[in-house]
Amino acid sequence: MNNAHLHLLLNHLSITFVIIGFIVMLFGFLFKSDIAKRIAYLIFILAALFGFVTFQTGEGSKPLIEGIKGVNKISIITHEKTALIFLFFLYLLGAFSIVGLWANWKKKSFSNLLGYSIMVYLFVVFYYAIQAGTTGGEIRHLEIIPLVENSDV
Repeated sequence: MNNAHLHLLLNHLSITFVIIGFIVMLFGFLFKSDIAKRIAYLIFILAALFGFVTFQTGEGSKPLIEGIKGVNKISIITHEKTALIFLFFLYLLGAFSIVGLWANWKKKSFSNLLGYSIMVYLFVVFYYAIQAGTTGGEIRHLEIIPLVENSDV
């Protein structure tokens, strides 16, 4: 198993964890469950950790993918840039979640405000997750590239 294979196996986990964490956090606020909020924070931290691993395997797979006939190198560069932006916001989410987990555990007065702020911040993370996922898919999945661009591939 090479880096490209690992990257393909791992690349959906960070995005999936962010979505699941959002749902769990929403559940935590709706039902006033500190346990659910803590679990959501842990899920967000996992998302950031998997983001790191996914990015590393992506970097390792770059030389392999560039050698495949028909792969557009510009799409690789675009994906790498958007993945870095997503990773930055994912790391911030992980850091905020560490603080949120601590604040919730210690029952700090700002705990709920931080949780609500993270819920809003998640929409920024979602946006960049979609960008990273889409640009990654465009490297090899011709079915998601618009027909005008598809004719040049």
